[in-house]
Amino acid sequence: MFETIIHWTTAALELAGIFVMAAGTLLASLVALARAARGMAGSHLYEWYRQTLARAILLGLEFLVAADIINTVAVDPSFRSVGVLGLIVLVRTFLSFTLELDISGRWPWQPKPEPAAPAATTASGGQTEAGDQRS
Repeated sequence: MFETIIHWTTAALELAGIFVMAAGTLLASLVALARAARGMAGSHLYEWYRQTLARAILLGLEFLVAADIINTVAVDPSFRSVGVLGLIVLVRTFLSFTLELDISGRWPWQPKPEPAAPAATTASGGQTEAGDQRS
């Protein structure tokens, strides 16, 4: 009974991961086609499309990793299955990190860049330009 529940749970998680990746790809493709038809610049459209696809793949991979962990820990907790799980998680983690780098332009452990500082203002409320020495 327990193994049957775990089997159906892992199967549902695997299907959810596949569905998320497929639906994300389909949705991103449809939106990209609509944006291209409206005249969005090719380079911006390409970057947006790649990032959107990467997000869908990342989310789908999370579901697949969860299914593998549950299946290995609950159904077959042998050293061999744990070793195989370790390799699968290692490969998927590497994929996740490289996709995160592709999406955000930085590794997950790097801090987010600081937003640009606002321009300095004068006593009268006007903005000064760089190198402008007003008293």
